[in-house]
Amino acid sequence: MAAAKLMTVTLFRREMRQLLRFAFPLFIAQSAQMGTGVVDTIMAARYGEQDLAAISIGINIWLPVYLLILGTIFATATIVAQDFGGGRIEKIRQQLPQSLWVAVFLGLTLSPAIWYAGPILDLLGLNPTTRQLALDYAQMVALGMPATAIFQALRYHTQGLGITQPFAFAAVAGFLVNVPLNYAFIFGEWGAPELGAKGCGIATAISMWLSVFLIGAYVLRSKKIQLYLPEWKPVAPDWIKIREILSVGAPIGLTFFLEMGVFSVIALLVASLGDTAISSHQIAFNIWDLFYIPMLAIGTAMSTRIGHAIGAGWREGIYRAMIVGGAISALVALGTMLILLSFPGAIIGIYTDAPDIQVLATRLLTLSAFFILIDGAQIVGSFILRAYKETQFPFIMMVVSYWLVALPLGWWLGIELPDNPNDGAAGFWYATITGISVCTVLIGARIWVILRRELPSAAAE
Repeated sequence: MAAAKLMTVTLFRREMRQLLRFAFPLFIAQSAQMGTGVVDTIMAARYGEQDLAAISIGINIWLPVYLLILGTIFATATIVAQDFGGGRIEKIRQQLPQSLWVAVFLGLTLSPAIWYAGPILDLLGLNPTTRQLALDYAQMVALGMPATAIFQALRYHTQGLGITQPFAFAAVAGFLVNVPLNYAFIFGEWGAPELGAKGCGIATAISMWLSVFLIGAYVLRSKKIQLYLPEWKPVAPDWIKIREILSVGAPIGLTFFLEMGVFSVIALLVASLGDTAISSHQIAFNIWDLFYIPMLAIGTAMSTRIGHAIGAGWREGIYRAMIVGGAISALVALGTMLILLSFPGAIIGIYTDAPDIQVLATRLLTLSAFFILIDGAQIVGSFILRAYKETQFPFIMMVVSYWLVALPLGWWLGIELPDNPNDGAAGFWYATITGISVCTVLIGARIWVILRRELPSAAAE
């Protein structure tokens, strides 16, 4: 490929430094956010197996809604990145109020979907106590959803500029506050009531509200960001700009929602196999989430670099970001796979010492190691397409791969075929590996087509 001629060792190192400069704060921030889930899981496991099962179920109620909000507002980063590359400062300033309008609308309208999740839980035939604990936890988290929507609008505005420190600062602070709050409200320490799973939800909601205040203060005080902020005055909704956010972001949000949705459906189906099965599944999934963060940070940073190059009409820069981002992601994925295959027992031992959970979670973690290797290529490909504002195709391919391949296959391998719950839980992981493989191949084919086209005309404005 001609792109290979554009990369010398010097240029590779230069691009790698730029990409990692963007990616490292993202890695820290996303580690903090995922770390919150890890702490939730560990503390719940220490409090009681039933509360761990409830939180495992509750997470799969609110997380798809959270990802729908996050993915929709992600459009802001893509739009701002291309405008930044093209030097369109006034358009960047005008973008933030409209992103905030979208965020407020999404936060207020989608939070009730979590609050009134009782009928969904009723379909699972759960133990009544587990069902109530899961609902209590999810409802408390729902109170923080409006805050997290505003947080994402501010985060993606600065991220599109290539400035990722505000996100890192606020996310780390939220994580640090969440730890003692969890301890207080789960176990009833320092004068707080002992609430178990419900207390975990309260701690999460408080940290969400704290994070949005912190990132807002950072953005307002940062001299680097002032040039790209609008005047401090009320701004009416601009339906043209809101339509652009939704046209680019809605497919991303629906992709995240339905991608996580299929994992949530699978988790809820695993829950029907018993508390040991869902607890083991959640531990394996939680650990996979943690190791997924570096690849997500690299993909996000690569997308920003590609967006800047598209805005500037610089095809060489696009190829450089792709090559470097893909190479780093491949190393991270291979390293992750090696760690998970080498030390599964030691990792799971951090969560629980229950023998039945340890045995099954070790088996599932081994399967997740292969999943994340394939998913690494899918992540890189999806972020390349999003940098081009190509969001509908990844959405369609995700629906085909997960909902039409992985979920039906998972039902067969996890519910219909196996003789015991352990084989059933593993069967769902085999199905998701098949689904992500199909998605990766289809995304790769689309990238090959996109790269042969002329750059988007909007970049030339």
